[in-house]
Amino acid sequence: MDKETAEKNIYRVQGFTCANCAATFEKNVKNLDGVEDAHVNFGASKLTVHGKTSIEDLEKAGAFENLKLTHEKDKVVVSKQPFWNEHWNVLVSVLLLAVGFIWSKNVNDSELISSILYAGSIIIGGYNLFIKGLKNLLRLQFDMNTLMTIAIIGAAAIGEWGEGATVVILFAISEALERYSMERARQSIRSLMDIAPKEALIRRGSTELMVNVDDIQIDDIMIVKPGQKLAMDGVVIKGTSTINQAAITGESVPMIKNMNDEVFAGTLNEEGLLEVKVTKRVEDTTISKIIHLVEEAQAERAPSQAFVDKFAKYYTPAIMIIALGTVLIPPLFFNGEWEKWIYEGLALLVVGCPCALVISTPISIVTAIGNAAKNGVLIKGGIHLEEAGRLTAIAFDKTGTLTKGSPEVTDIIAVRDEDADELLGIAAVIEKGSQHPLASAIVRKAEQQHVSMEHVINEFQSITGKGVKAKVNGELYYIGSPKMFSELQVTNLTLELSSSIEKLQTDGKTVIVLGNEHQILALIAVADEIRHSSKNVIQKLHEIGIKKTIMLTGDNQATAESISKQVGVAEVKAELMPEDKLNYIKQLRQEYGNVAMVGDGVNDAPALAAATVGIAMGGAGTDTALETADVALMADDLNKLPYTISLSRKTLSIIKQNITFSLAIKLVALVLIVPGWLTLWIAIFADMGATLIVTLNSLRLLRVQNK
Repeated sequence: MDKETAEKNIYRVQGFTCANCAATFEKNVKNLDGVEDAHVNFGASKLTVHGKTSIEDLEKAGAFENLKLTHEKDKVVVSKQPFWNEHWNVLVSVLLLAVGFIWSKNVNDSELISSILYAGSIIIGGYNLFIKGLKNLLRLQFDMNTLMTIAIIGAAAIGEWGEGATVVILFAISEALERYSMERARQSIRSLMDIAPKEALIRRGSTELMVNVDDIQIDDIMIVKPGQKLAMDGVVIKGTSTINQAAITGESVPMIKNMNDEVFAGTLNEEGLLEVKVTKRVEDTTISKIIHLVEEAQAERAPSQAFVDKFAKYYTPAIMIIALGTVLIPPLFFNGEWEKWIYEGLALLVVGCPCALVISTPISIVTAIGNAAKNGVLIKGGIHLEEAGRLTAIAFDKTGTLTKGSPEVTDIIAVRDEDADELLGIAAVIEKGSQHPLASAIVRKAEQQHVSMEHVINEFQSITGKGVKAKVNGELYYIGSPKMFSELQVTNLTLELSSSIEKLQTDGKTVIVLGNEHQILALIAVADEIRHSSKNVIQKLHEIGIKKTIMLTGDNQATAESISKQVGVAEVKAELMPEDKLNYIKQLRQEYGNVAMVGDGVNDAPALAAATVGIAMGGAGTDTALETADVALMADDLNKLPYTISLSRKTLSIIKQNITFSLAIKLVALVLIVPGWLTLWIAIFADMGATLIVTLNSLRLLRVQNK
């Protein structure tokens, strides 16, 4: 049986203390009988197992960390232990260290008693550390537990009991700090999980009953009272209300919802009584998809994290070799004192512990992705987070991105003395078969004016990038761009008619032409309103250092230029076919390196895929946007774009600061060895200080807000 055909189970894990422990657990699980493959997501505290095994066997594999597992779908109640219960050993260890220190300073001939107190502190506080460290040493696996175990035993061996006890306590505090910071970062996911109610009031037939979300079926009728949260995605079938969609989109401004409007699980019904027809199972709701994608994103290793992990793999054994050289070379070749240089070697082991380095990247990535999710931006992995921070050029689709995407017909001009309403009816009946927003505008206009669309239509055919043709009441009609009619070489495309088309286009309108093989019958002008935020967003992007903004559109040059002037983009590429957009993105990447494409995630899928970072608008409304884009702006709001880039840049900056600081501390320690100035005290506080500073520095990403 291979991985693809093996049974797949996902578990939630409680008790991870560090990334190295998660890697050890993954390795142990892979060695279990019946397991084909296993993957631990440390950021989300999840385990995916391909194959057959039991929770008991999995917990045995994690016994070294006392890990507890539950099936992903089972409700987990995280029991918060009292501080004393959770950290009793560290508290007792601190007490023994303090008593030993006071005893040594105030009692004559106190060495034996104080050493016993220090030894007790070491054993009680470092028991779990020693078990892990000695097991790793026997397997020749060198990690921070191994380094610390050797350093503490060595300190005791040369009589430095007090310093050995201090190492134990500060290492325990460092691990607790790492655990706390990862929990803070994971809290963003937990808060998403708790957004949607676990049950809903469902009407089945004439009976109304509370039903658990796992038992709610598609097409069930959900009743949502004012002040209640929606438990499921669906469509409003009765009632009108305002819904606060902040949980999904990050936008706190309520949206008015009427009949046939889509609503999402986790959003708040503020005013009216709604009846909602359920359209998705609980595991397929938008909030469920967001949670799943954010957890997957946190498991994705960013390039900087991959570098750190690879570096740490060679770094830890290298530190042990350098420490061994520090112990042996001065006494053997330069008549150094053994005790002095053993002490220096142990101090190097302590300061060389890669705690700060190992945690520097994952905590930053997990914190940033969680913060983005709470602000209505879905970033699908550390790699996309880092790449968004390096963007130099951004291309925008026009319709639905820089404009609202709901165009309206502004002018209907009959070229001959024909009835404009009749021509609008013919245009509308043809466009009913098209999915394009401009086609929808024509159909809406015909419905508003109550124009007859009782026509027989057949032989409908799309002409890619140009328009459509169809037979209406037996006569062949074409509807599309002016360019299509110039290629058809119609007889009445006069200078006067061309100038009418150009004038409409210069006013920022898109001209759709209706005609037959021989002549143009009508001009229909459609205008798409520019988003109020577009100009401000483009300006902000230029202010934060984006070198180039480009608008890509299939629309005509005159309309495109009119809109580009209003929003302030630096360059316009108009009359593009889908493959032209794709090729232009490739060209931009050659010129600028890191390029983003912002679109709706549906029509722009090839261009989104070709960009360094594909950014989809309005992800809350479309599954495609969630799946195809690297970044999805859940609200239909461009204002999230500068925030996303600022967050990504801040994350990159903090990761660089963390790595640089962690390595600089080690370098300073190495320099202090040469004159023999490195003490265990300096080593302890350097390592502890580095971990503390790196952790607190990463948690600053929680404060980055969408302004």
